Amino acid sequence: MFRSKLKTVFLSVSVTILAASLISFPQESFDASIRGLNMWWEIVFPSLLPFFIVSEMLIGFGVVKFIGVLLEPLMRPLFKVPGVGGFVWAMGMASGFPAGAKFTARLRQEGQLTQIEAERLVSFTNSSNPLFIFGAVSIGFFHNTHLGILLALAHYLGNICVGLIMRFYGNETPEEEAKKRNSSKIRSALSALHQTRLKDNRPIGKLLGDAVNSSIQTLLMVGGFIILFSVINKLLYHLHITAALAKTVELLLSSLSIPEMLSIPFISGLFEITLGSQLTSLVHESTLLQKAMITSFILAFSGFSVQAQVASILAQTDIRFKPFFLARILQGVFASLFALVLWKPIYIRFSNNEQPSNALPVGFFGEGTWTNHFYNRLIEIGPLITIFSLLLYVLLLFFRLKKN
Repeated sequence: MFRSKLKTVFLSVSVTILAASLISFPQESFDASIRGLNMWWEIVFPSLLPFFIVSEMLIGFGVVKFIGVLLEPLMRPLFKVPGVGGFVWAMGMASGFPAGAKFTARLRQEGQLTQIEAERLVSFTNSSNPLFIFGAVSIGFFHNTHLGILLALAHYLGNICVGLIMRFYGNETPEEEAKKRNSSKIRSALSALHQTRLKDNRPIGKLLGDAVNSSIQTLLMVGGFIILFSVINKLLYHLHITAALAKTVELLLSSLSIPEMLSIPFISGLFEITLGSQLTSLVHESTLLQKAMITSFILAFSGFSVQAQVASILAQTDIRFKPFFLARILQGVFASLFALVLWKPIYIRFSNNEQPSNALPVGFFGEGTWTNHFYNRLIEIGPLITIFSLLLYVLLLFFRLKKN
């Protein structure tokens, strides 16, 4: 009882301080809000919307169930999750935060995952997409095309390690284990595809409308969190709370022989990955390796902003948030260690002017290539996609309310 009252007091005081800070720093809050809105408006919404809509339709048509049966022999031994986890993992890496949580929650609602399986799956299927790592962080912040390869490898290898560790999390009942063995036969894939489609007997138009409606609702929630945490991060800086927290982090960084100047970017990155990565790139007193390790941790931890988005999505199911949070810390540690271990064999190797013939062409991710061009075009046309999608959402909502 006392603990509950203490939590109530803490939340009430925190919200009161936030409200007072908004009044005290109106211009700074407005600028931070615009910054968060631009990020959502230009990049997040147009890049995630197609993935969300297509995934909803794939689930409705039974394609995900079909893929799940085929991938069962791979995903079950490695990560102790059903084969549908392979779909979530691939879509999560391709589209970025918080797609893994969105798809995991959706499959849990469909009954294709148990609670334990969903908690295992969501812990390693949320990641930054390659476009953000190479386009925004590597080229946009560090102006270093080679660094993106190191950051991406460290990030995704950290994901795999978390997945391998989380396979030991939780226990299923004997009935659930028997059900999994019976459902893992490859010859049942086509049957599962057909049965899932029959079970979801919505017409194509209804299915598409529901997919658009659900996807835009989720992205509106994501946009709200991005704007909120952009403002909170700015207010914490002006209230000198970031500097106070940085003093504690300085002790940890000093013990690791990392310059203390990286403490404020590190704290900022714990709240919002974009700002933290940008501030880290601007610290000139540290080596590039040290900045790569800090950035790897920030990308893997994903920031309280993304974690709040994930918590909001998981709250719609019985999936618990605590395993996901602990997994973020684990991945942050793994990603930093991989950045250190791979520094010489990966970054130093690709930084040489003469690359081995079997090396991955860095120009594929460099300036002037199609990936960088696509990122810049996304920023240009992103607002138009967002406006069109929101208008479509309003029309669908209007006709749905009129029909009811």
